[in-house]
Amino acid sequence: MNSCKIEVKGIVQGVGFRPYVYNLALSNDLNGWVNNDDRGVNIVLEGKISSIETFINTLRNSPPPLAKIDSIDIEEKEEEGFLSFEIIESQNTSNKSTIISPDMAICKDCIDDINDEENFRFEYALTNCTNCGPRYSIIETVPYDRCNTSMKNFIMCEKCESEYKNPLDRRYHAQPVSCEVCGPKIALYDINNKELSTDIKAIKELANKIKMGEIVVLKGLGGFHLVCDATNDEAIKKLRQRKNRPTKPFAVMFKDLAEVKKFTVLSKEEEKIVNSKEKPITLIKSKKSGLSKFVAPNIDRLGCFIAYTPLHMILFKYLDNPIVATSANLSDEPIIRFKDELIDKLGNVVDYVLDFNRDIVNACDDSVVQVVDKNISVLRNARGYAPTSLKLNKKSDKKILALGANQKSTISLCFDDNLILSPYIGDLGSITSVEYFTRTIETFKRFYDFVPDLIVCDKHPSYESTKWAKMQNIELVQIQHHYAHMLSCMAEYNLDKKVLAFCFDGTGYGDDGNIWGGEVFVGDKNSYERVNHFKYFKLLGGEKAVKEPKRVALSLLFDIFSLEEVLSLNSETVKAFTQNEIKLMHTMWSKGLNSPLTSSAGRIFDAIASLSGIAHTQSYEGETGLQIEMAYDKEIKDSYSFEIVDKEIDFANIIREIVKEEDLTLISSKFINTLVEIILQISKEYKDLPIILTGGVFQNKTLLELTLKKLEKKEVYFSRKVPLNDSGISLGQAYFNI
Repeated sequence: MNSCKIEVKGIVQGVGFRPYVYNLALSNDLNGWVNNDDRGVNIVLEGKISSIETFINTLRNSPPPLAKIDSIDIEEKEEEGFLSFEIIESQNTSNKSTIISPDMAICKDCIDDINDEENFRFEYALTNCTNCGPRYSIIETVPYDRCNTSMKNFIMCEKCESEYKNPLDRRYHAQPVSCEVCGPKIALYDINNKELSTDIKAIKELANKIKMGEIVVLKGLGGFHLVCDATNDEAIKKLRQRKNRPTKPFAVMFKDLAEVKKFTVLSKEEEKIVNSKEKPITLIKSKKSGLSKFVAPNIDRLGCFIAYTPLHMILFKYLDNPIVATSANLSDEPIIRFKDELIDKLGNVVDYVLDFNRDIVNACDDSVVQVVDKNISVLRNARGYAPTSLKLNKKSDKKILALGANQKSTISLCFDDNLILSPYIGDLGSITSVEYFTRTIETFKRFYDFVPDLIVCDKHPSYESTKWAKMQNIELVQIQHHYAHMLSCMAEYNLDKKVLAFCFDGTGYGDDGNIWGGEVFVGDKNSYERVNHFKYFKLLGGEKAVKEPKRVALSLLFDIFSLEEVLSLNSETVKAFTQNEIKLMHTMWSKGLNSPLTSSAGRIFDAIASLSGIAHTQSYEGETGLQIEMAYDKEIKDSYSFEIVDKEIDFANIIREIVKEEDLTLISSKFINTLVEIILQISKEYKDLPIILTGGVFQNKTLLELTLKKLEKKEVYFSRKVPLNDSGISLGQAYFNI
């Protein structure tokens, strides 16, 4: 064909796609035009057939670095006799479907700009281009034009405008483009909201405050960070005390990859990911020296990330050490977007605030990942990766809104052949977090002019997402929690067949009203059967047992031994109680007082931590799992004996054997080995079915990698791009029955 129209869909706006097309057309001597609309990018080409074919092949195989092409549709058209190739104005249609680009870390070219004393953007802290910078966090609606972002009130100076209008410049239509003359301004404030300094002086002053051991706040792409010197014991102890965060690890930001290597032991895969264009927080094995011991107490892993904005990069020019950089929020609330709100809520935590007057429209936390089996596994899906779009094998006949779970909340949308997962929202444990949840729903509805035909939510009657769903007067489907975990993994791989799914997590509302969490399903996109589960045990004190693993361990002891036998055991768990407390707990257990039944694999991890003496209480979710993993010795190959009776996986023999042992390394290692053996034994009964490993327990890297090795001859799937914890639930809900 000598003339054609091309429609490109995917992440193709805000990533330099039109200037890329413009230059590609010029290099192939083609005429026509390119523009955006709210579905994607449209291209019209006229010229030699061979040139058009070269253009299309290059477009497919070498798109711009931040682009993600989902589809390219080509149709022949009549020639119109274009004499040149042009970029024309964006158009609006009645069918918004273009995919929003995630925020991206600063690129090398922009780093060079802010370090070049001859460049007019030297040390300008909000430098960006089409290859980096804010996207999702500043956009109000599509198409992605400056008037639809929080940059709309900043009028470009002549220099910025000349770049913005030049298709040969990498800042062509980079919507947040700005400089010191025309762009947003940096300012440092004290805790009384008094402005102290601006621009580079403010950054230098902030660096001095950090060196002096102060707790400061720094605005990032999608929210504020609490920051202090990561080598200063007193500063970190002060932050922990003020934030009431006794032991939960802090993420640490480093100047560059060379600095990360000083404090951690990186594999090649980890090195590649931590230094990628997304620059996520990456969990890496830490070295013993250098950082404060209070950064990540009791564990040997460190959440590391590299400075990802020009503001961070400039700050590190005036710092000597890495910094703690943790999300600025109250417990159970989302990351904070605005300075005044931050001072109001965290005025008793921080000393100084560095802000800039480019508003964050959509909050977005830092992504958290780890390397499993030499590949990425996303634990928190946010900056750099989210919104996440998946392409379905067929179109849905309904517009579906899925609401996820109560913890690690996300939402998902399904329309046509698009499945879109929102960034991490957080736990819906406060009014503020529920408001953020509903605001995120409205944001995504606005992006796509989306009006759902169907809402899908969890079965738990007390989830805030369930309550919200029931108030909408829209057709509603409720999906069992662990089935949604299974479907989430299936969605990532577009699976449409029967599978064997091991769904291990902490808490999920079961079909029988009990708390599930150690489930084995056989099912597909339409239905499932619960073929095995961990034998029910009682949670002494309900929710309190989650924070006190010794209660879970004691309950398991009551299942096996009499009260007198328990009192006489030489067990670390028994030692953690007084005799009167044990007697009181036994009364609760025997009468079922505030002692709901559970099959939770996560709670079994808690019990093992107490029985081995590792921990009897925990201050954050997953603490016991991390400590058991730290105690694991790969040289220990033994496991405990277990039984599967009438579909129930019985832990009685495991507990009997554990109470006879005292070495916590031996107990931890044999316990993880036993879980692997349970999975292996059950999988042998379903030889022809592919296997899915899902749920928050499989965030345990040791457990997951050991299981994958044992099942290496089988067809095995686990979520990589989508979190296998509750943040993936909404995606699974949306995938049901499509």
